[in-house]
Amino acid sequence: MNIFSIKDLEQLSGIKAHTIRIWEQRYSFINPSRTGTNIRYYSNEELKTILNISLLNRYGYKVSRIDKMSVEEISEKLLKLTHIEAQKERVVNELIQHMIDLKIEDFEKTLDEYILSKGFEKTITEIVFLVLEKVGLLWQTGHVNPAQEHLVSNIIRQKIIVGIEKATSLSYENRTVLMFLPEGETHELSLLFVHYLLKIRGIKGIYLGANIPLKDVLYVVEAMKPTYLYCHLTSIQNNFKLEKFFAQISGNLLESKLIISGKIVQGYKNTVPDNVSLKNSFSEVLEHFKKI
Repeated sequence: MNIFSIKDLEQLSGIKAHTIRIWEQRYSFINPSRTGTNIRYYSNEELKTILNISLLNRYGYKVSRIDKMSVEEISEKLLKLTHIEAQKERVVNELIQHMIDLKIEDFEKTLDEYILSKGFEKTITEIVFLVLEKVGLLWQTGHVNPAQEHLVSNIIRQKIIVGIEKATSLSYENRTVLMFLPEGETHELSLLFVHYLLKIRGIKGIYLGANIPLKDVLYVVEAMKPTYLYCHLTSIQNNFKLEKFFAQISGNLLESKLIISGKIVQGYKNTVPDNVSLKNSFSEVLEHFKKI
């Protein structure tokens, strides 16, 4: 069983810790345990309860009314939510709950159902990346086992690879993007998804992979002369410095240009080389590639 802090509940549900404490005093649906030093902690079931109640509360149900509902009634009300954003949030919560409970078959089934209903691209952009963002918050605090993240990440990875294989390829001359992650970066789901997006948009992608030494990247650049290089930085080693990376790679790109996205570049204010461009989102990345 995982244990969660009140800060975890706040980050995952969007309900302020102060409000959660008030709910504990007024209602019966949540009853945290306490450490020897009187610090609250919460179980898997209490996290799931907060996720469900916060969603119903956000879309019109009073907490006092929810408190009187059975588990079955709450599940029924969640399924009847018609607002599009509520439906998305319900699916995200379900996937997080399946991951926490290690119900991997249920995780994959929920994912497949959404893909069938909304399509592959919307599933990744609207659901999967939000799940990974929230799971990442738990992983950083040490309140989720890395094995739980690895299990669901591998399922998602398999889905994206299948999507790439099934996508119609419309390659055009002089439209080539070399995709890689530098040494120390192993989180390749975003990179794989961009590979898929490029392929369906008729841009040829060369997928080099994750954790690639710079000398190997430059070898491929010299041999294949791609129009662009692209990497997405998610959780790279602490000693990674963007300025050093720019200095090492920008002078060796020949005619190619480097595009970088990911949290590490968001809000970056320092000067970047002329052949390097930083993007804050996938939409910015794709908009840029459309122009090549």
